[in-house]
Amino acid sequence: MKYCQPSLATIALRGFLSLATAPLTQSAVAQPALAQAVSPVVGADRAADAPCVGHVSTLSRGVHRNLLPVLFNAQFNAAAAADGQATNALQAEISNNLIKMRLYLPDRKQGFYLGTRFDWSGVIGSLAYKGHNYYGPWFTKSDPSVHDFIFDGADIVAGSCGTITGPVEEFSTNGKALGYDQAPAGGTFVKIGVGVLRKPDDGSAYDPYRLYKIVDPGSWKVRTTGDSIEFIHSLVDPTSDYVYHYEKTIRLVAGRPEMVMKHRLKNMGKRPLTTSVYNHNFLVLDGQTTGPDFNLKMPFEIKATRSLNSALAEVRGKQIVFKKALQDRDVLYTSFQGFGTTAADYQFTIENKKVRAGITITGDRPLSKAALWSIRSVLSIEPFVTMTIGPDREFSWKYTYRYFLLDGHGN
Repeated sequence: MKYCQPSLATIALRGFLSLATAPLTQSAVAQPALAQAVSPVVGADRAADAPCVGHVSTLSRGVHRNLLPVLFNAQFNAAAAADGQATNALQAEISNNLIKMRLYLPDRKQGFYLGTRFDWSGVIGSLAYKGHNYYGPWFTKSDPSVHDFIFDGADIVAGSCGTITGPVEEFSTNGKALGYDQAPAGGTFVKIGVGVLRKPDDGSAYDPYRLYKIVDPGSWKVRTTGDSIEFIHSLVDPTSDYVYHYEKTIRLVAGRPEMVMKHRLKNMGKRPLTTSVYNHNFLVLDGQTTGPDFNLKMPFEIKATRSLNSALAEVRGKQIVFKKALQDRDVLYTSFQGFGTTAADYQFTIENKKVRAGITITGDRPLSKAALWSIRSVLSIEPFVTMTIGPDREFSWKYTYRYFLLDGHGN
């Protein structure tokens, strides 16, 4: 299938204008100038002629008008121009007429994210509300030889497992992937939302920043409506006996500046499935530098379990306050406690007084851990939820994101 390949500058301009101004209609999604051909519905196991489901007309050979080659917005142009990562990445758009959102879709050949750390579903490339953009790249370049990320002069260079954007999730069991310790060297283990992976022949310890070989990506299905998108991932690893059915639905609430992210994980295998999941929440609000313009609030008295760099930030009761703008190689990280045993404490509010915008994140499950990570380009609050799912049982959880303006308009 042939894809339209306009220049990077043209793509960036069109993507930005489309995000900022265009209503999400069939005519807006399928403009001939932007896509002379449209992209197939994703599914690593789909035949080329399999049917697809969506909110606009279905074309022949499983082609859907709502899934396009990537359109860069202006904020993303620097990273994309640097390495061409998103040139052919598959994408979908949803809107509730208040929020306009672009998402990258899971696909082993044409996915934006091909790392083995984060869940491939629900990767948000941009979210626009009232003239503000909340998500986009926190890095300026990517390099597969980089472990995690590095500072290189003015550039922030991410490795293959970190070149991702928005509120993305990682599953881990005691800091490792499912079945990693039990797998022999050269055997297989499971990363939920990614697939069955190969343990290195040297039997080395698990490293989330390492790019592991994908033995089986499982089965992906994606369904869209005008204001929602559903991802379904099914996986079987006969070697480790882990089998699961995973669903994630992202929905924009009608008439409100809110996004709801619902999950359901069913254990279809014979072994108990014990894991934690956290959302990394890569927030790059209007490209603002992390610093005193930001304020982070929680409903509990914060007790940092790892000392903050006092030159950068400090805990003040139920708030974390930045004392200076992060620059150069500054890195701020701490995990913290103080939260209780109910979901009432899964609530985090981040505000920026310069751009007069903010976000509140709530969850419907109790926190098992929470952390803050930030460099100059991004602010990430990382809430954890832990689950143990017996055979033929399931676990569900939900996050709600509310976007607002500090002057009260748009709340």
